[in-house]
Amino acid sequence: MTELKRDKGSAWALFPLLVFVMLFIGTGILTRDFSSMPLNVAVIIASFIALAMNPKEKFLKKVEIFTKGAGHPNIMLMAVIFILAGAFSTVAKGMGAVESTVNLGLSFLPANLLMVGLFVIGCFISISMGTSMGTVVALAPIGIGIASQTDISLALAMATVIGGAMFGDNLSMISDTTIAAARTQQTQMNAKFKINFLIVLPGAIITAILLSILTRGNVATVAGDFHYDFIKVLPYLAVLGAALFGVHVLIVLLGGTVFAGIIGMIDGSYSFVSFLQTVAEGIISMEDLAIIAILIGGMVGIIQYNGGIDFLMNFISKRIKSKKGAEFGIAGLVSAADIATANNTISILMTGPLAKQIADEYDVDRRKSASLLDLFASCWQGIVPYGGQMLAAAGLAAISPLSILPYSFYPILMGVCGIVAILIGYPKTKKSDKIAPQPAALPTAEDQLTD
Repeated sequence: MTELKRDKGSAWALFPLLVFVMLFIGTGILTRDFSSMPLNVAVIIASFIALAMNPKEKFLKKVEIFTKGAGHPNIMLMAVIFILAGAFSTVAKGMGAVESTVNLGLSFLPANLLMVGLFVIGCFISISMGTSMGTVVALAPIGIGIASQTDISLALAMATVIGGAMFGDNLSMISDTTIAAARTQQTQMNAKFKINFLIVLPGAIITAILLSILTRGNVATVAGDFHYDFIKVLPYLAVLGAALFGVHVLIVLLGGTVFAGIIGMIDGSYSFVSFLQTVAEGIISMEDLAIIAILIGGMVGIIQYNGGIDFLMNFISKRIKSKKGAEFGIAGLVSAADIATANNTISILMTGPLAKQIADEYDVDRRKSASLLDLFASCWQGIVPYGGQMLAAAGLAAISPLSILPYSFYPILMGVCGIVAILIGYPKTKKSDKIAPQPAALPTAEDQLTD
C-alpha cells in the first residue's frame, strides 16, 4: 500500500498530552487515589501548556487554532449529544425506570442462575442507559444482597455487575464511548453496533457459561417482593429500538426524554415543573464531560498544528506493515490511553483522530476501527483497579478492587475477542459497505478534531 506523505512532525509537540497523562499517574501514585485529579483540571493545565509552547507563533494565532479545534461543528454536536444523554438517563431514572427494569429481571431469575441473570440484567440495563457507572450503582446493591443470602463470593458478584455494565458501555447507542468512537471514525452508530456486537458476543456467552459453572451448586433464592411496572421499562425499549433502526441520535434522546417524562407525569412521579428540573439536573450531570471534550479538541488542535500528530503517525507507520498491524496499532493506542487515564471516553477522544488516519491509510473498515476503539477502551476500563466502575463497586461492597480482578471475566474476554477478531479478520464485510453515507461536516485529523 502506498504510504501517505507527511511531515516528520515534532515529538516535543506531544508534551501537553504527556502532561495530561502524567497528571493522572503522578497524582494517583502520590495520593494513592487515582480519582484525586479531576479530568477538567488536568485538561485545562495541559491546554495552557499547549498554548504556551511554540513561542515564535503569536499568542492570538495559537488561541485561534485552539478555538477552531474546540469549536468544530462535530465537537459541538458531540457536546449536545452528551447533555441530551444525561437528560434522558436522569429523567428515566427519576420516574423509576431503573428500579422497574432491575426488578423485572429479578422476578424471573431461576434460583440456580442468579449470577447469570445478574449479568444479563446488567447487559440490558447498561445498553439501555448507556452508562456503566449508572448500571454499577443501580445493580451493585442487588449483587451485594444476592451474595449476602447465598454462598456466592461478594467479589464475584461485583465483578459480574461490572461485566454487565461494560457490555452496554461498549455497545449502547447512547453511551458516550459509542458516540465518541463512531463520530471520530465517521461511521454510523448502528453500523458500528452490528460489527462490535458480533465481535464481543462470544465473550458474553462464555462469561455466562463460566458464571453458571461457578455457581452451579447454589440453589438459594433472593428474598423480597420485586415490584415492577412494565410501562416504566418502555422508554429504554423505545430508545434502544429507535437507535437500532438508525433514527438520528438527537431525535432518539430528545424523544426518549419526553416519553419518559410523560410516563412519569401520568403516574405521578413528576409534575411538569419537577420534570423540567430533572431534565436540567441531567444536563448538568454531563456538562463536565462536554466541556472536557471541547477543551481536548482545542488542545489536540494545537498539538497537531505543532506537528505532534504527524510525529505519531510516522512513528506508528514505521511499525505497521499490514492491515492487521494497523488494527493492532489502533487497539494499542486506545489501550495505553485508558490505562493512563482510567477513563474510556477520554481515551477515545484522545486517540480517535489518529486512529482514523491509520484506518484510512491501511484500508481498515471504519466500523471496525470504531469498534476496536470502543472495545479496547471498555476492556481496560473494566479491569484497571483505579477505574471509576471498579472503585464504585468495591466501595459499595466494602472490599478491595484487587479482589474483584480474578473474576473480571467479561472485560478480559472482550480484549481476547478483540485480539482474535484482528487475527482472523472477523467479521467479514462487503467492500461496498465500508463507507457509510455521512453528514457533510465530520471530523478528520486535518480538521484538528479530537472527538
